Amino acid sequence: MRDLKIPDQRHPEKAHRPDNAQPKKPDWIRVKAPNGKGYRETHKIMREHNLVTVCEEAGCPNAGECWSQGHATMMIMGEVCTRACSFCNIATGKPPEDLDVFEPGRVADAVKKLGLNHVVITSVDRDDVEDGGAEHFAMTIRAIRKQSPGTTIEILTPDFLRCDPSVLEVVVQARPDVFNHNLETVPGLYPEVRAGARYFHSLRLLQRVKELDPTMFTKSGIMVGLGEDKQAVLQVMDDMRAADVDFLTIGQYLQPTPKHHAVDRFVHPDEFAGYEKAAYGKGFLMVSATPLTRSSYHAGDDFERLRAARLERLAQTGA
Repeated sequence: MRDLKIPDQRHPEKAHRPDNAQPKKPDWIRVKAPNGKGYRETHKIMREHNLVTVCEEAGCPNAGECWSQGHATMMIMGEVCTRACSFCNIATGKPPEDLDVFEPGRVADAVKKLGLNHVVITSVDRDDVEDGGAEHFAMTIRAIRKQSPGTTIEILTPDFLRCDPSVLEVVVQARPDVFNHNLETVPGLYPEVRAGARYFHSLRLLQRVKELDPTMFTKSGIMVGLGEDKQAVLQVMDDMRAADVDFLTIGQYLQPTPKHHAVDRFVHPDEFAGYEKAAYGKGFLMVSATPLTRSSYHAGDDFERLRAARLERLAQTGA
């Protein structure tokens, strides 16, 4: 029986890799340890409903702040991922269980108890499931809609790389408010950072969402500090805009363990500000580019700003 709290068992494919030094973090990305009543209440609801959160599994630095406000990004389809990306702290290997048909209902119950105005649902990759979990995402969206009709729903999906292209339609037809799929890094780093994925497949996935439903907001993000250069980041922005992506996130990569991909450098906040300015200049409706930016950080507030930005642009163009 695997103990996922032990790093070598959590990431067996990384166990024999040489250690990468973990440099000291600069002051601008240090955060407070999680604590407080709100944090404890959120933790209690997650455990009572037997739910997994990406906040915990991926070691998000913002978990303390978000959970204290009752916000948690729920991770469906188990806690073991069939991919083994070199940057990610989620446990890897062959998932020990089938998809849990009762999970969508538990997620919906937790969303209602937390009183969320906006929820983010993500998942592990499940390459062992024929549709990659597309119907499971759709069931979760429908269950939340039934119990909390006023809650806006943002999904952060896998790439469905090994599935029939039609599975994407199943997810889009469930009508999430935001469809997010992260490119994670620049294409030149895919072989070492995201070896199980394909850059242009992920880009095309985002483009197809807009083709299936032009009104749906799309979102994608990358990490910096993995070894990319500025020109490559700007090219990714152009690629995303060509796919009509609305919302871009850029955050600092933080190395989970010595066995994971090394931090190439800590990007200064001024450089993030430059990326934000460039991205708005390229036409994104919404941009979040800071060292602590993560896909679902402040997602509810950002969704309201995203919606307002679209209305403002439509007014300007007279559409």
